[in-house]
Amino acid sequence: MSILSKNRFTITSALPYANGPLHIGHLAGAYVPADIFARFLRLNHKDVVFVCGSDEHGAAITIKAKKEGVTPREIIDKYNQQIKKSFEEFGIGFDIYHRTSEQVHHELSQEFFINLYEKGEFIEKFSEQYYDEEYHQFLADRYIVGTCPHCHNEGAYGDQCEKCGTSLSPTDLINPKSTLSGKTPVLRETKHWYLPLDKYQPWLEKWLIEGKKSVLKPNVFGQCQSWLKSGLQPRSMTRDLDWGVDVPLEEAKGKKLYVWLDAPIGYISATKQWALDHGQDWEKYWKKQVNTEDDSTLIHFIGKDNIVFHCITFPAILHAHGEYILPENVPANEFLNLEGDKLSTSRNHAVWLHEYLLEFPEKQDELRYVLTSILPETSDSEFTWKDFQARVNNELVAILGNFVNRVMVLSQKYFAGQVVVGEALTDGDQGILDELITYPQLISQAIAQYRFREALGHFMNVARLGNKYLADEEPWKIYKENPERVKTVLYVASQIVANLAVMAQPFLPKSASKLFTMLNLEQQDWMHAGQQNLIPSGHVLGDAQLLFEKITDEQVDFQLQKLQEAKASNAAIATKAEPAKANISYDDFLKMDIRVGTILEAEKVAKTKKLLKLKIDTGIDQRTVVSGIAEFFSSEDIVGKQVSILVNLEPRVIKGITSQGMILMAEDADGRLDFVNPTSTIKPGSSVR
Repeated sequence: MSILSKNRFTITSALPYANGPLHIGHLAGAYVPADIFARFLRLNHKDVVFVCGSDEHGAAITIKAKKEGVTPREIIDKYNQQIKKSFEEFGIGFDIYHRTSEQVHHELSQEFFINLYEKGEFIEKFSEQYYDEEYHQFLADRYIVGTCPHCHNEGAYGDQCEKCGTSLSPTDLINPKSTLSGKTPVLRETKHWYLPLDKYQPWLEKWLIEGKKSVLKPNVFGQCQSWLKSGLQPRSMTRDLDWGVDVPLEEAKGKKLYVWLDAPIGYISATKQWALDHGQDWEKYWKKQVNTEDDSTLIHFIGKDNIVFHCITFPAILHAHGEYILPENVPANEFLNLEGDKLSTSRNHAVWLHEYLLEFPEKQDELRYVLTSILPETSDSEFTWKDFQARVNNELVAILGNFVNRVMVLSQKYFAGQVVVGEALTDGDQGILDELITYPQLISQAIAQYRFREALGHFMNVARLGNKYLADEEPWKIYKENPERVKTVLYVASQIVANLAVMAQPFLPKSASKLFTMLNLEQQDWMHAGQQNLIPSGHVLGDAQLLFEKITDEQVDFQLQKLQEAKASNAAIATKAEPAKANISYDDFLKMDIRVGTILEAEKVAKTKKLLKLKIDTGIDQRTVVSGIAEFFSSEDIVGKQVSILVNLEPRVIKGITSQGMILMAEDADGRLDFVNPTSTIKPGSSVR
């Protein structure tokens, strides 16, 4: 059964973190596909609420505030305003863009916590948590950095390594440091409330693995399956922080709700605020109805880094509460890269939305089009400025814009803009109109399955159909001899233009509006798509205007220069080596047993991009080591290579493989890795001193 058979929809788009501006990776990950989907549903007269808002809690906000010497409130106010304005100017059609700092959100989040608390769903336990003795405070996960035990990235956070994507606990880190003082934190006892995800694992496996296998995208299902296969563990739903939603318990004064408890509840509080503002009932979009057929259909649009929270953690919370619907789908996208490199906010390697809107005024649809055409729906994709220019110039201008312009100009030139049927339609004319009828269904099917790139391709094929029809008929050549035939040709061509206006609405809303104005028509809903008489005979068109303009070489060069300058700036900073770490004793150094080893075998770890499974001759034994070097070295190229290996590191299980040691790697400022090895062959087992 198609999802379009449902009548009510709750559409959410990932809450952007209010500590920085939006970039094109955010748009491609969640907001453009969500907006296409919501617009399409509304064109089909569905009952839709489309919500988003700023995520304004968590350690990253307070860290940025400390760095800038301002309050967290100043940070979130600044970026909430900027993000909201960018969304509005770009044309993302949220019903409400809310804030998790609002009172309605705090109250609803606390209600959720109390509901689970009173049901006995939480595990209350004391645990040891890192504490910064210089700053006299417990450290949230993001206030702790160290070496990832999986890929050996030295900049991993206490909750996640952003290099290999592995979820972590602070105590998993090797050589942890406080981001506040830079010193090694100590462990102190504190009490927290844990959500027993392991308790819900059987239910999650039934609901998710059995129930959603044919529903979720393969990349989403695979990640969920991997998490469940690894075994879920209780996760703390409270934190020792001074910024966030207060834990509503007398014994928990000074503690805040975990951001991944309160953030997704932000979707619900946003809906509640929208309903209060518009006299609506928010519960019909979120709570189970007496008749399950009346339940809303909940869809989360997110990037792949948030899959686990939307597919496992948040559904477990909703299930434990008991009154709320569960997500029907989470069509998460992969990552968008930029000019051959990963998007990076810290390195300023990004296309910032607020800057694009200033530098390309009135070109919102051009960016929507290009991003939709390269959406990372099943694997990472790449944005380049040359490709942006080519797609705008060769597709929007040369195909869509050119066809519309020719029809409008010829109609004004020959018939003062009047659309009339001249002589009877030929079989060829009728064949064109019959083919036109097929496209709305093709687009609908693709959108319903979250294949937005495919849907956009079908839309552009309508413009190609029109261009070919004009090229074949050549009305400009036969006007003098047969003006009645030209009337009919332009009548057929005008029906194609009108259909393009209808079908453009989900993808190119501003251009669609402009098309309806040019055609002198009221905007039409999706049920009119494919109709052969959208423009009645005798109708007078409006004035012609260009839909799109070409992107110039100068504009592209300017953008590439900006990225190059950011890269040069980063390189200048990177020439300065990182400061030396705190001194250790000679005895501490002697505790490390580093040997020369030889790689005997190497193979990729299944379902990972960065991990290699190595078999190494250490001179002591032959052992397995899992290393996060697959992006820099192929398995076949490193067999026989000698490496330095820390052999007395405590073994760890990584992706189901017991790793017995760590190979030493050098890493430059760009994250490139290379081996630390002898310059000539040396006997395996030789000590590195």
